[in-house]
Amino acid sequence: MAAIHKNATTREVNEALEKSWNAYREFRKRDLKDRVAFLKAIAKEIKEAGNELIAVADKETNLGQARLTTELKRTVFQLNSYADACVEGSWLDIRIDTADANRNPAKPDLRKMLVPLGPVVVFGASNFPFAYSTAGGDTACALAAGCSVIIKAHPAHAETSEFVADAVYMASRKCNLPEDIFIHLHGASFEVGKELVQHPLTKAVGFTGSYEGGKALFDLANKRKEPIPVFAEMGSVNPVFILPEQLKKDTAGIATMCANSITLSAGQFCTNPGILVGIEDESLDAFEKLLGDQIKKVKPARMLHTGIAKSFIQKREKVLAGESVAIAATTAFKAGQDESIPTLAKVSAKVFLKNPLLHKEVFGPFSLLVKCNDANELIQVARAMEGQLTCSLMATEDEMKSNLELVEILKDKCGRFVVNGVPTGVEVALSMHHGGPYPATTDSRFTSVGADGIKRFARPVCFQNWTNELLPAELKNENPHGLWRTVNNELTKNQVPAI
Repeated sequence: MAAIHKNATTREVNEALEKSWNAYREFRKRDLKDRVAFLKAIAKEIKEAGNELIAVADKETNLGQARLTTELKRTVFQLNSYADACVEGSWLDIRIDTADANRNPAKPDLRKMLVPLGPVVVFGASNFPFAYSTAGGDTACALAAGCSVIIKAHPAHAETSEFVADAVYMASRKCNLPEDIFIHLHGASFEVGKELVQHPLTKAVGFTGSYEGGKALFDLANKRKEPIPVFAEMGSVNPVFILPEQLKKDTAGIATMCANSITLSAGQFCTNPGILVGIEDESLDAFEKLLGDQIKKVKPARMLHTGIAKSFIQKREKVLAGESVAIAATTAFKAGQDESIPTLAKVSAKVFLKNPLLHKEVFGPFSLLVKCNDANELIQVARAMEGQLTCSLMATEDEMKSNLELVEILKDKCGRFVVNGVPTGVEVALSMHHGGPYPATTDSRFTSVGADGIKRFARPVCFQNWTNELLPAELKNENPHGLWRTVNNELTKNQVPAI
């Protein structure tokens, strides 16, 4: 059980933002290499404190040492990889068009790059105490962009957050950075989050959590006198569409993949496959049985905290109480307090299309098998889906070629489109897109995983007719950092000849 920490007061929120703003004004002037050194120092501090961190998080979250060890390694990797991307600099999107005095009218000298937004408020995620919380992806991206960060710890793992925050503070001291470049606050009440988002010095928000929480913050940010971006990753059912030929070819393999993905870490991933869609035939019946047999063998597990366990039970019961919704399989073991109940439910596509409740996420080890009469009904189900982080398609190559309409529909619904695989497992890489159309996220153009996420916390500024001496280093003729820049429509690292 997480320790109870005092909610930050209005005065403490105001002081934090003022300090964060002053620290940002100094930090944004620092060289890219200073940002890199800071991120790598944080990674080093966290890695060295690994065993203690995992022990604290294990007591607070019920996630287990194996899962927490993997997540901690991912967090260290994120910090290091985003640091490398920061200094490589392609995320800055540098554009230079040199002047031409002989043109009529004369062409000005134009140079554009991304600059940091300002103080960023990051909300810790309940299901990822390391990778999406205090020193997680949003924090790493914001610091790489040159922003200061205020983290609101998640109350479900407040002690873990404190521990990680201490590591960040130690890293900032060792790097001789402004004291308040990173500020850690607690706030179990909604009021603390509200005050942080509404404060005039807050310039952006990072959030990973429920649809209700993300939408509330998004609405608050848009009602401000100066609206600000909220990059919220929210709910997603990550549908898996299964076509007949591929299913017939690999019924057991697909069933095993789905069973493992549905129940991984008690289903507490934002990429958990909450809906499976197939066309009724003998192969789908066999798939249902094989998948159900595996679900029955999965033991209940303690969920992250009491709140998530209660929400899972309530949402599961609501879905199962729906008209013509049946349990295909559930765990053969009795669930204890705050434990999950691995479940496979089933429903006809006709009923699914009429009941919007069935389209919503049940966060936990739960999936709904939607059984269609034919390909046309499967298309209707695909069209009825809301925006998703991921969509998956199990299909042979010939089936993909002959179902182009389905492919195009699913492409419009998601940020990551998986073929013959399951959605769990999000690689930290430049080519990853962890985002998707609303309501999966509040801005489908951006990713919260991979170094492209740095761009969320920056904005473009064009410098017109500046002397070379006064330009930011990244835009100077001599290109002192050796960055890739688009100069007069050519991507190059070359210097710009002085005129």
